[in-house]
Amino acid sequence: MENLLTEKDSLNKTKSKTQNTFKETPSIKKPPRFDNQEQRDFSKTLNQRVNSYFKDNNISRNANTKMVLKSLFHATLWIGSYCMLIFGGFSVEINYLLWAVLGFSIAMVSVNIAHDAIHGAYSKHKWVNDLLSHTFNFNGASAYMWTKMHNQAHHTYTNIDGHDEDIAPVPIVRLSSEAPLWSIHRYQHIYSFFLYTLSTFSWVFMKDYKKFFANEVGNYTGEKHPKKEYFLLFFYKFINYTIFIIIPLIMLSHGWGHTVLGFLLMHAVSGFFLAVIFMLAHVVEEAHFFLPNEEGNMENSWAVHQLYTTANFSEKSEFMAFITGGLNQQVEHHLFPNICSIHYPALSSIVRETAEEYGHPYLTADFPTAVASHVSFLKKMGREERPVMH
Repeated sequence: MENLLTEKDSLNKTKSKTQNTFKETPSIKKPPRFDNQEQRDFSKTLNQRVNSYFKDNNISRNANTKMVLKSLFHATLWIGSYCMLIFGGFSVEINYLLWAVLGFSIAMVSVNIAHDAIHGAYSKHKWVNDLLSHTFNFNGASAYMWTKMHNQAHHTYTNIDGHDEDIAPVPIVRLSSEAPLWSIHRYQHIYSFFLYTLSTFSWVFMKDYKKFFANEVGNYTGEKHPKKEYFLLFFYKFINYTIFIIIPLIMLSHGWGHTVLGFLLMHAVSGFFLAVIFMLAHVVEEAHFFLPNEEGNMENSWAVHQLYTTANFSEKSEFMAFITGGLNQQVEHHLFPNICSIHYPALSSIVRETAEEYGHPYLTADFPTAVASHVSFLKKMGREERPVMH
């Protein structure tokens, strides 16, 4: 799905078909299919306009000087905060601050460098993308498994229950009406934010291993992993544990208790930041959660499906784009994941105008509104079997 594939009938028609956020779940084993012939003109037009933008302005679709400088800043903060923590000899209070900055910088490097690289969008050279994607591995998350869980499962089947890995969290967080409703879910709009702080910790110590050896990721179940990936999984986990656990335990003089707490603080900061970015893009009241029909066909084409299931937040904010790696503009990212995130602000007007021209939605909100919408979504999903959203 490097560019676009498709679209949909009118917005009013779709709204009438999806007054309830979720449809009945059919028993589906095969991947959902996107093939809405009526919506192909939207994809064709949007692709032509985006391609013309790059061609007419003689601009590369990959990283530019601004992107490189931003990457250098985040990489410097990442490496610098770690070196100051290990070699600075500061007080325990300053070290806690450095642990927090390190957690923030881990999130920054992940979304501003590794994310574009793993999508193949940072550079036209594969070796450059492969090299930069290893920043993800050093931070403890398998770049290989990320391509399975995120690039393939999430980007292809966005917000489709049972197929999108990114909306399958722990059972006590209910994001789908197909999941059982428990009494504890009534409070998930409160405790979910505490659980978000555990997201990278879980990823580093559990999720990668579980998904790798269960070999069950969305529709990519049962595929044989290349032999080298067995080695790389354990090799990079060992590197990560050495850098962020063993070396601090040896080098820091404040005792293992403070070191462990600092390590947990680092993950709390990085995990919370990354979780919130995703939640505000897909788990808000305005985003739709479609399901295939009994034949396994989706209501919309792939491109229009992205418009209904993905939302932007603070899309005009340069600061937000700087710290989120452009993922405050997830609409553009989902439609053009192979284009570097540095270009999303320029593409937003093209996508918005084309979507409106064809009667499709363009979901966007400011940051406070997006947060409020996410909290409202969690409340409704925690109290109703099949809540009405939108």
